[in-house]
Amino acid sequence: MTTNTELYRASRDQLLSTATDYDAALANFAWPQLSGRFNWATDWFDVIARDNDRLALWIVEEDGRERQVSFAEMAARSDRVATWLATLGTAKGDRVLLMLGNQVELWEAMLAVWKLGAVVMPTTAALGPEDLADRIERGAVRFVIANAVDAAKFDGVDGDYERIAVGEQAPAGWHVYSDADAVESAGPFESVTDVADELLVYFTSGTTSKPKMVRHTQISYPVGHMSTLYWIGARPGDVHLAISAPGWAKHAWSCLFAPWIAEATIFVYNYSRFDAAALLGQLRRAQVNTFCAPPTVWRMLIQSELGERPPAMREILGAGEPLNPDVIARVEKAWGLTIRDGFGQTETTLQVGNTPGQPVKAGSMGRPVPGVPVVLVDPITGELADEGEICLDLNADPVNLMTGYLGDPERNAAAMEGGYYHTGDVANRDADGYITYIGRTDDVFKSSDYKVSPFELESVLIEHPAVVEAAVVPQPDDTRLSVPKAYVALAAGWAPDADTARSILEYARDHLAPYLRVRRVEFYELPKTISGKIRRVELRRREEAAHASGSGIESEYRYEELLSGTRSDT
Repeated sequence: MTTNTELYRASRDQLLSTATDYDAALANFAWPQLSGRFNWATDWFDVIARDNDRLALWIVEEDGRERQVSFAEMAARSDRVATWLATLGTAKGDRVLLMLGNQVELWEAMLAVWKLGAVVMPTTAALGPEDLADRIERGAVRFVIANAVDAAKFDGVDGDYERIAVGEQAPAGWHVYSDADAVESAGPFESVTDVADELLVYFTSGTTSKPKMVRHTQISYPVGHMSTLYWIGARPGDVHLAISAPGWAKHAWSCLFAPWIAEATIFVYNYSRFDAAALLGQLRRAQVNTFCAPPTVWRMLIQSELGERPPAMREILGAGEPLNPDVIARVEKAWGLTIRDGFGQTETTLQVGNTPGQPVKAGSMGRPVPGVPVVLVDPITGELADEGEICLDLNADPVNLMTGYLGDPERNAAAMEGGYYHTGDVANRDADGYITYIGRTDDVFKSSDYKVSPFELESVLIEHPAVVEAAVVPQPDDTRLSVPKAYVALAAGWAPDADTARSILEYARDHLAPYLRVRRVEFYELPKTISGKIRRVELRRREEAAHASGSGIESEYRYEELLSGTRSDT
């Protein structure tokens, strides 16, 4: 009888065998039909890791310190952590909020939690107490694993959960993660989960007042990320580097599933301040074969001296939003490699991509990757079209799709309406099947590669006594793609001056995560529809026109100028 692991490997190997032949992959690839018990940590990772001395993880710090962990060591380390977590009561189905940086404990803890059949809820360390309290309550969190330096963020965050601290000097009431080193491992572990059991819950920004909770199973990401592997083009024995922050889905995409499905080494370079020369040096020193970076990083790299192509580099990728053609051309001229774009979401794995060995059309995200039933649906008629919303055909049973949003039946119904999963993104398709991104169907935008929901920012801004209404839109920015700008209608008694702007921006700074920081404010009469809804599209056009003219908007107040004292009304 063929095992789930054998089925998994066969599908993976089939993709690898057609790595540069898109038509063959499209015709021949089939998702592995897994059934019954399956757990990616035990039935895939442990299988490839036992007695395997090749590097699974290689982390280099800015000061030159580094750690290397082999596949065999990672399997053993995660066994020991799983054994220890079980003594604390961690069991199948328990949700574990994991708030760690790019450190060995992140990867071994994820594997350990999964080996017990528990569920990981990845969380960025940039969050504050209010956001953490919301996640713990709505996510029914049973355990928290965080660095000791972040422990204070959980003070006063109520809930029936155990706290585990990584690092020295864990505060009172917290378990010490390093205690796991002293336990005798109960491994190797066997699968305790079925294919439909929960594996991951991600929080993602939307247009509602609270982030959505995206639920993934033992197959939707672990199997589904074969599509991401195909796009990246990683091979067994490769070294893969992806610039991504823990807590976000892209980190699981490119810093966990895709490379380890390929049996490649995950290489991480941690830095506090971006240094193009240092990053390029690491690409060369580590003999990186496949490299994925957000557009912001690519824009910064071309502003430096790229030099010759890193000697081992074979595939380079960009993700987050379309890259400027000039950036692609300059890298191609220097390195002889084309940056390949791709499209997906937290709710899915990669859906559309420019895949290895295929022609790249300027501005296009590429074509649907093998096994992913991408269609374009006219948002007005609901019919299939060559321009419309990017959707997945639910009749084709897309393996790489979430099971839904936890605790949000209305949003679930909207996302799955009419027999399609709706991405909320609009694109067009040419005669060759290449898909070009147009924009969002809602008002969510990207800033420095993070998704920003205007509603979330506006909800904080209107808490300030000076703000009656606010509309947040993206202001184009050559480095960050865009920065959040707030158009504000003032309350009576407040002057539209620098002091008021400074007060509002400081309030936003103190109540929002750094990646959501409002950086521009302008006092303005908000345009509205006849029903009273704010027309953000008009504000967006105003910003785009000002950026295109190069003149800027003199009546706006800028965060960096106000807080440095270089801008006032006197």
